[in-house]
Amino acid sequence: MSFHPYLNFDGNCREAFTCYHEIFGGTVEIMTMADLPEEDRPPGAHPGMTMHAALTVGDDWILGSDDFPPGSFEGVRGMTCNITIDEVDEAERIFAALADGGEVTMPIAETFWSPRFGICTDRFGIPWMVNTNPAEG
Repeated sequence: MSFHPYLNFDGNCREAFTCYHEIFGGTVEIMTMADLPEEDRPPGAHPGMTMHAALTVGDDWILGSDDFPPGSFEGVRGMTCNITIDEVDEAERIFAALADGGEVTMPIAETFWSPRFGICTDRFGIPWMVNTNPAEG
């Protein structure tokens, strides 16, 4: 069994997944409404809207789409994407990239459970927790 977040966006899913690809690496795949046969498109769906996006990094992935119908997006509530990283420098780089243009809730810093931990909401409205594994030993 595995769990993977499916994120909704306010018409900027492609931009968000392009940004996440730059931050995390991996492989990104994006399917737009234009990729669907016209008779299968939901009424009112703009052909450029992202129907489905996937970013695969190793054995993990996040999924997303533009919220439908247009204008129905109410923001992300009640969840946070958590990423756990082994290296402090990499955690700081990822946190800075996610926080760029967004809002920092808790600056990345050492905590009693982690060499680095921080919370931010990225410029796309997605909340993130960046956590670093403690060094072994």
